[in-house]
Amino acid sequence: MGNAKADVISHNPVSKSAFLFIVVRLSAVFIILCGLIYPLASTGLAQVLMPGRANGSLVSNSAGQVVGSELIGQQFENPALFQSRVSSIEYKAEASGSNNYGPSNPDMLQRTRDSIEQWKTANPDVAVSTLPIDLVTNSGSGLDPHITPASARVQIPRISALTGISQEQLDHLVTSHTESRDLGLFGEPRVNVLKLNLELLELGGR
Repeated sequence: MGNAKADVISHNPVSKSAFLFIVVRLSAVFIILCGLIYPLASTGLAQVLMPGRANGSLVSNSAGQVVGSELIGQQFENPALFQSRVSSIEYKAEASGSNNYGPSNPDMLQRTRDSIEQWKTANPDVAVSTLPIDLVTNSGSGLDPHITPASARVQIPRISALTGISQEQLDHLVTSHTESRDLGLFGEPRVNVLKLNLELLELGGR
């Protein structure tokens, strides 16, 4: 039996050229399937089922101009607008990440002190003891577009004084933009700063 197998194998050898042809043919098939058909199919399905997300969850203002993405945070320099979290990468999407400093790292401590001093200057009527920690700390990605509802509300006195919009209106605005936990279980209540500021501008913010 063993000799018969050896005899069959010896009489049906696969030449190097035939083997190479098989490899090339399989490679071409997988390149077409995985590099062309699958990406086109998944892109097409995404455009049909969730076009907004497929195109980057872009956000437009009242004039129809794209002003950002609801997934990527921004730094708002105007003190009459709600401010985002600290970002050690200046919200550059291509540089996602942070320095991963430990709690005793001197650079992180100095950055936090600087953020607190900036807060005291911009919000003299709000005690530092009420300042939520997320407003002076960096998120893991450095791109977080959200702040907590408490971090939004603690900014209301400053924004009300600068815009003339009542604190009650601003509090209602924050409430209307507060997103609940995903599926009621995951994450924390949060406010998208870009969307919040766009509606603030509609209310008469500066």
